[in-house]
Amino acid sequence: MEQNQNTALFEEIPIPRAVAKLAIPTILSSLVMVIYNMADTYFVGMVNDPVQNAAVALAGPVLLAFNAVNNLFGVGSSSMMSRALGSKDYETVRRSSAFGFYCSLLSGGVFSLLCFLFRGPLLALLGADASTVAATSEYLKWTVICGAAPAILNVVMAYMVRSEGASFHASVGTMSGCMLNIILDPIFILPWGFNMGAAGAGLATFLSNCVACLYFFVLLYVRRKTTFVCVQPKKFSLQRGIILGICGVGIPASIQNLLNVTGMTILNNFTSSYGADAVAAMGITQKINMVPMQVALGFSQGIMPLISYNYASGNIKRMKESLVFVAKITLPFIALVSLGYYLGAGSLIGAFMNNENIIAYGSSFLRGFCLGLPFLCMDFLAVGVFQAIGLGKAALLFAILRKVALEIPSLYVLNYLFPLYGLAYAQFTSEFVLAIAAVMMLVWIFGKLQKGERI
Repeated sequence: MEQNQNTALFEEIPIPRAVAKLAIPTILSSLVMVIYNMADTYFVGMVNDPVQNAAVALAGPVLLAFNAVNNLFGVGSSSMMSRALGSKDYETVRRSSAFGFYCSLLSGGVFSLLCFLFRGPLLALLGADASTVAATSEYLKWTVICGAAPAILNVVMAYMVRSEGASFHASVGTMSGCMLNIILDPIFILPWGFNMGAAGAGLATFLSNCVACLYFFVLLYVRRKTTFVCVQPKKFSLQRGIILGICGVGIPASIQNLLNVTGMTILNNFTSSYGADAVAAMGITQKINMVPMQVALGFSQGIMPLISYNYASGNIKRMKESLVFVAKITLPFIALVSLGYYLGAGSLIGAFMNNENIIAYGSSFLRGFCLGLPFLCMDFLAVGVFQAIGLGKAALLFAILRKVALEIPSLYVLNYLFPLYGLAYAQFTSEFVLAIAAVMMLVWIFGKLQKGERI
């Protein structure tokens, strides 16, 4: 039991194969998650009611806020677990996973309660007006008030399963819920089904997340003798080393997502002043833009266990070669996708909603967003390395630079100079600067590690 079967994956298997085994399932699950998020927008769009589409878009920041908890206990726990595996400290692996699981469960319950108690102020903060407040409230009822705990738990458990190299199982769990969501969406949303509109999309999401959680519980029970992932209450503890190890990486990652929520909320509030068509177009654009973003994020998250393990075990050469290999694959691919988005923006928006105003708005938005994708990819890889080796402060610094120092001010300035349409270029502005900083930071990190110095 103490010699986990995935050790060879981290230490011996050639890097292209190791990266493929870790990253491809992660990317596929990320893409399926994007597809199921897009399915909400697509099937709600088939109702041909901009108000329903706007409701899904306006609720986006709250769902994005789940990632703050996911990153706190998912990224934090998985980084701690992989580093402990590299150091052969298996008891820490078990206790870290138990800590992450029970804290996630508690956080989901608190999230639901707060959103229920403060639903009115929350809807106002999101930018919902008289025409969109009812639909947005119904969507939030299922996805957040009822569904926060299963939505958070299934992502955190996927992180923990992936931390010991079982990316395939982590991805199957995530994808099982996503596929069910895609199947249920038209049944609950469209007139020939239950005709629930945005509320139906929320109900489908809630049920699919429950199924994904069930998969992980069954998986951990079946593999209880061969996995280090542990959710037994007796393994939960408040040991100082475990809390600091998890929170040192998880809190900066969580703050990063909270800043993303802040940026998205500001963006939606600016957009909402131009009407439901503009909000719906921005929501569709963001969903389309998420596809290449999730590919880049999937590579970054997929290789984190490989980076963490080899950093902890002192194999800096394998650690660096893994990162360089991934960068050579992802950057040209994302650049090519960005070009395709720029040239085919109108057709992509039109595939979601056949409305001339929305297509016009969305085409302009997508052309602005896609310019930042290659630079965002580089930033994801750098932050993934920071998180993998426990440099939570560096990840937090990048998050603050991205949102507070660059993107949010850019939203105000660009919207003032180029009303509405300038909003789409704020991401490009911030990611271009951060990509330069990311390369410089990675060169510094590997320079110190190759000299035998610890970070």
